[in-house]
Amino acid sequence: MRREIEAIFAASIAAQQRFLEENEPLLERVVSLMAERLRAGNKILLFGNGGSAADAQHIAAEFVNRFRLDREPMPAIALTTDTSALTSIANDWGYAEVFARQVSALGRAGDVAVAISTSGTSPSVLRAVEECRKRAIHTVGLTGGDGGLLGTCVDYHLCVRGVTDTPRIQEVHLVIGHTFCELVERALAGQITTE
Repeated sequence: MRREIEAIFAASIAAQQRFLEENEPLLERVVSLMAERLRAGNKILLFGNGGSAADAQHIAAEFVNRFRLDREPMPAIALTTDTSALTSIANDWGYAEVFARQVSALGRAGDVAVAISTSGTSPSVLRAVEECRKRAIHTVGLTGGDGGLLGTCVDYHLCVRGVTDTPRIQEVHLVIGHTFCELVERALAGQITTE
């Protein structure tokens, strides 16, 4: 079993290292965008399915409450948590609309949407991004593999390229989310610059 444990950790570390090598400048731009838009009074919307829904909820909570610093709450909403909205939309309009209708109701021009899909092919995530584009909401896609269709339709595409193992992709997505939280928080506290 030790060999299997070491292989899991090695694969996760390799995926994180490759992502960083390929995406560090883009990740920096996304952090700067988030800090800029939050300073301007906008909010962050996050959504995805399954494990990605859990990631959306986790990251939204870190923004709203705190990550490392005691500070004012930052406006972030996980569109994955309101079961009444999710089930009524799915029932009346079909599951593909569960995030798009919430974007339509809650999103405003200048907000930042974080769309999470390990495959980049989730219809509900793609529809929400389409709705974001209609409303001049900045879109950030977190994907894996080749990025799927999501990678081609977001403003900023952070892809765990070449990795198709869902758990390894999700592990990198969590590190990306924590990076957003820590650096945006520090930027808004004046501890780092984002320009």
